[in-house]
Formats: sequence, C-alpha cells, structure tokens
Amino acid sequence: MGSPDTMKAATPSQHRPFVPDSMEMKEFSFRAVMLGLLMTVVLGAANAYLGLRAGITIAATYPAAVIGMAVLRGWKGSVLEENIARTSGTIGEGIAAGAIFTIPSFLMAGVWPSFSPADAYWKTTALIVVGSVLGVLFISLVRKGMVEDPELPFPESVAASEIHKAGRRGAQAAKYLFWNIGIGGLVYLLGAFGLFAVDKTFQLAVGVLGRSQVRVGSAASKAIVPVGASSTIAAPSVSPALLGVGYIIGLRLAALQFAGTVVAWGLMVPLILYFIGPQLKNYLPAEAPNDWADMSVAVWRFIVRPIAVGGMLVGSVYTLYRMKESLTAGLGKAFADLRRSAGEQPELMRTERYMSFKTVFILIGIMFLLMCLLYIQVSGLFAPAILAAIVMIIVGFFFATVSGSLCGVIGSSNNPVSGITLSTLLVAALLMVSLGVSGRSGVAAVLGVAAVVCVSSSVAGELLQDFKVGYILGGTPRRIQMAELIAVVVASLVMYLPLWLLHRGFGFGSRALPAPQAGLMATLAMGIVGHDMPWPLVVVGIFLGIALIMMQVRSPMLVAVGMYLPFETTFAIFVGGIFRSLADRMVQHRRLNAAQRARVENAGVLTASGLIAGEALMGLLFAGLRASIWAPPRTPVQIFTNPSYLLGLVVLAILASIMIFLPLTSAGDPNEPAPPTAIV
Repeated sequence: MGSPDTMKAATPSQHRPFVPDSMEMKEFSFRAVMLGLLMTVVLGAANAYLGLRAGITIAATYPAAVIGMAVLRGWKGSVLEENIARTSGTIGEGIAAGAIFTIPSFLMAGVWPSFSPADAYWKTTALIVVGSVLGVLFISLVRKGMVEDPELPFPESVAASEIHKAGRRGAQAAKYLFWNIGIGGLVYLLGAFGLFAVDKTFQLAVGVLGRSQVRVGSAASKAIVPVGASSTIAAPSVSPALLGVGYIIGLRLAALQFAGTVVAWGLMVPLILYFIGPQLKNYLPAEAPNDWADMSVAVWRFIVRPIAVGGMLVGSVYTLYRMKESLTAGLGKAFADLRRSAGEQPELMRTERYMSFKTVFILIGIMFLLMCLLYIQVSGLFAPAILAAIVMIIVGFFFATVSGSLCGVIGSSNNPVSGITLSTLLVAALLMVSLGVSGRSGVAAVLGVAAVVCVSSSVAGELLQDFKVGYILGGTPRRIQMAELIAVVVASLVMYLPLWLLHRGFGFGSRALPAPQAGLMATLAMGIVGHDMPWPLVVVGIFLGIALIMMQVRSPMLVAVGMYLPFETTFAIFVGGIFRSLADRMVQHRRLNAAQRARVENAGVLTASGLIAGEALMGLLFAGLRASIWAPPRTPVQIFTNPSYLLGLVVLAILASIMIFLPLTSAGDPNEPAPPTAIV
C-alpha cells in the first residue's frame, strides 16, 4: 500500500511522473518487447501448472519487474523499457488464470471429444484470443478515469513502480528468484525420478465392530459383524510449488484451506463410510472400487466433491457481495469517465497519448463478429450463439470494469476472477434454459461465454495495474496498449501447449491436476443446462457455505476449495504457511526495524516465487516427457523402486531452512532506507 504522500501524488492536478512528459526516452524497443514476450510465455505456463494443481495463481508483476530490471540493466536499458518488459511479461499470468478456470471444463463436461491438437487447439486459441483482446479493449475505454482516481490505491502497482525506481536494489534481489528457480526444479525432478517419495498415504480405521440384528433360522439374535471401514489420509507433498504458495498466502489463509480438507477427510468421508459403507455401491458409479481404502477416495470424489461445489458457489457469491460498495463505485466512475471521454480529443502530451476511442470501438465490433462465428462453430447453434455473444459483450464489459476496480483496491492476487466467471456462467446457463436449449450444444455455449468473460476479466485487471505503473513512471499509454496487444496474442497462441502437455502427462481432474475451478464450471454447466447435477449434494454444500458465513469465516471459498483438493496438496500449502509464520517469528525475535523487515519480506516472496516457478517449469518439462516418451501407463525409470518418504522429509527440512533462513540474510543495514514492500 502506498504512503499518504504517494496516494496524494496520484491526483491529476498534482501528479508528476517519474519520467517527465517533456523527456523523450527509449521505451517501446525490440529487446524490451521480446524479453516481455519470453516472460509472459514462461510465467503464464508456470501459473497454468500451479492453478491446475493448487487452484491458486500467483501475481507475476513482482517477479517480472525484478527479471526485467536485472536483464535490461545489463543492456543499459531505460526505466521505461523495463516497464514495457514487465507490462508484456505479466499478461501471461492473467491469460493463464482465465484459461485454466474454464478451458479444461470443456473436456470435463464431455463437450469436446478429446484435447488433442486437431480437436482443441484452434478452439482453445480462439476463445483465449477473443477474451484477452476484448479485455485490453474494454479496460482501454475506462483507463483514464480509473488510473487517475485518487480513491483507488493500486497497491501492487505502487510496489512495482517503486521497484523500478529503486534500480540497483531490485536487480540484486533477482538472485533470490533465480537461485530458487533452480532449487525448485531440481527438487521436483529428483522426486519425479524416485530419489525420494513425494507423497505418503496412510490408511486409518474409521469403523468398529458393531452389533447388528441378524436372523438365524426363525429366531432373531444379536451377532457381531463388521460395519466399519477404513479411510485414507496423506502426508504433505514434498512440493516446492505448494510450499511456496503457502508461504506467500500466509498461515491464516493456508489454514482455512486445510480446514476444508480436514472437514472432508476427517469428518465427511469417515461418517459416510461408517453409516452406509455396505450400501455405498448403490450411490456410486458402476466403476467404483470394492475395497475400503479405494472406496474412501470414491466417496470423496463422487459425494464430498459435489458438496464442495455448493460451498464454492456460495463462497463466490459471498466474495462479490462483500465487495459490493467497491464494485458499484468503481463501475459508476468508469461509466462516467466513458461518457466524458467519448467526444474528447486525446491530449498531445506524451503521457496522454493513448489509442483513440474510435479505434477501440471498431476493434470491439470486429471481435464481436468473430465471437459470433466462434460460438456458432463451437455450439452448432445459430440464434442462441448470437444471443450468447451479445450477452458476453454486455456482461464482459461490466465484469472487465469490475475486475479493474477490484485490482485497483486489492490487487490482482486477490481478484475473485473465478467468482466473476461463475456469475457469468449462471447468467448464460439460465438464458440457455429459458430458450429451451439443452444437451451438449447448450453446455458448449455456456462454457464459451464463461471462458471469454473469464479471460477478459483477468486480462483487464492485469492491464489496468500496468496502466497505473506506467502512469506513475511516465510511460506512454499508447505504447503500453501496443505491447499488451502483442503480448496477449502471443500468449494466446502458445497457451494451449502447456495445457496439452499437462493433460497428456497427468490428466485434467486427476489427483495431480485437480483443476477445481474448471471442475466447478463443468459441473454447473452440465447440471443446469444438461440436467445432470446431483442437486441434493450441491444443496448440502450451499447450506454448509451459508453456515460458514454465519460463523464469520474469513473465506468460505477457500474452505470449499480445500474440500475439493486432495489431502496432500492442501497439507503441503498449510506447511508452507507454517514456514512463513516461523520466518515472521524469527524476524520478531531479531528485533529488525521496518526497513529490514521490508527487505526480508521481499526476499521471502522472491524465494517462494522462485521455488514455485522452478517446480512449475520442470513439471511442464516432465509432463512433456511423459506425453512423448513414457506415455501412460508406462512410467519413467526410477532411481529407487520403492523410494522413501523419510528421505522426502529430509528434503522438506532443507526447503524449510531455505524458506525461513535465506530471506533473513537480506536484512542488511538497519540505517538503509526501506525498499517497497512486496505485495503478491
């Protein structure tokens, strides 16, 4: 969060950019754009892996700023070139967030026959391109008023701009990122090749011997029969990425998510197995296993997960409700600015040169026509597809503005894009039902609207943050828009590749890649339009979510996501949160001043971000190897046939020491001024 002086300086009458309007400086250069494109592909792919596995994405603004500075300072690049590189580099994360929440749902819902390049590449790319370009255009219409609004603090934008201003300190901080990218990748590969066991599952008895009424001959008697079962729990995954996520979000949020897992595996699964264990085959699909240990997983998948869907539904709605004041105020200001600016000529000052409204509206019209053709092709319908495109344009602009407003208040890391998408999906689904559309065509149309809106909203929030950084630094808005348009097209063209590799290597919806948000979208679309939803279980989840709200739980959505994710995944995130808590206690114990605490916090976030990126990149590489060489069911050669989880715990201890003690080495001189706080 910026200081009062920084906030005051954001007003139009007093604002003085870091690079004055009168100064001409190298900005939109080939090296800056190419570096940004490389970062957007890499960081976007890494976030795709992370989001599919953990249901969480991490903002790329801070790592992209540090990497861009470290590279371009070596080439004697200007601060505005660094801004262009960071602007281009962050958009991949926004596209990845939108894509992973919706694209896998087409396959999970059975709308697409496969995810092979022949079946899915052009559809995936077209949906992402249309959504991301519309996100850039929508937010360009309201950019000026929202960026210059003094009531929007833009915490991540202020932090990113201060990193660019800090110069040498930011470049030195890159070592925490780069070194830990290597460590995270190495740990992942050693675990994947069997040097140590990454996961460990334990089987617990949850049933007891009980007395049941049985009939022997003509007489009834009491006999002791087994009426219990066993359930499974897991130790935390030795995963640098999951530990890094827990470190960044902190112990409180990590504990909330893990609480959902405890409710699922410690309460719901054992109770269901205990009371209706022998009759479970009547409630599970025909392919469900017969042994108790595997049946506990089936109970979680087919009974508990639909309950979690109801909880996520309530959590998403509640998240938007809590932000109703910010949503209403931000949207009102955006429309007021749009009305004022529609007839104005752009200012001649460099920092006021941005794409004309005429050009923006023409491009929106072109995107609308392309979207109509896309929806007709995807759904096989005509009139409903046109109506879906109209709904998308209206709802898309509304939610793109909402997303930008939320990023201006709480940052992109906390932007509830999945809640926005869910609201869009419900509107589109009810519309299809009212038109009498059902079956796969209706589900395809609904998911198509949701996909475009999700990508559009995610990109819009990221772009508005980039506009704010450019506003603070003195960048040229038109050049920022050009860089963003190039970046979104490039990222859209290649985003299918990491998704395809991950699906081929692990499978969407598997324990390795649960894809919780995509599963939620698929379930709701099939349930409402396809009339294939276990409504009693979803209603149970809805009441559970309401109960969590009544108990004033900070984030019911996180609890529901914890119920949906595998035990070992949320346990690892929780352990990462514990590491963050221990690191904070070490800072307090050493009595560091505010400047030293800020440096330690920055180094800690970069350390965790490096571990996340390292595992994500190696995970993509490993998925590619499995897809091309060791196609399932074959597995790669293992170092040990039966790797030990005890050795995995040793690796976990090493990662703990890195995450707790390494950032402390950056505390530095207590008399040195404080750097900007990393807000991720």
